[in-house]
Amino acid sequence: MDTSSNEKGQPGLAKAALFGLCPKCHAPSLFDSRNLLHVRFAGKCGQCGLDYTGFNVGDGPAALLIIPIAALIITLALWLDIAANPPFWLQVVIWVPVTTIITFISIRIIKAGLLIIEYRRDAREAGGKS
Repeated sequence: MDTSSNEKGQPGLAKAALFGLCPKCHAPSLFDSRNLLHVRFAGKCGQCGLDYTGFNVGDGPAALLIIPIAALIITLALWLDIAANPPFWLQVVIWVPVTTIITFISIRIIKAGLLIIEYRRDAREAGGKS
């Protein structure tokens, strides 16, 4: 049995998550465009009407991002410190915005990916209504 969720004509998970595509109709409507940072899901798809409020990605995206982003930033900060020995304030000025930008870009992609996986696998919360 083929467990691939990439049916004919359906975008791959990476593309769908990167562009915030609806898992049902593939319209770019997954995120609320009224939200300044575009990291909050829209209530429903404007094209097909799929209700996004029934999906729960919870804290999964944050948990998946904490260690890799921290490892990347710490590695880069240590490398810069060894290579150039900049003052502490310069390290803060560099790494706080870089960390923030990487986090906001990554959280959006991971949230979208988890919601799309939930939809494709027809996942529901335990004890919830079908």
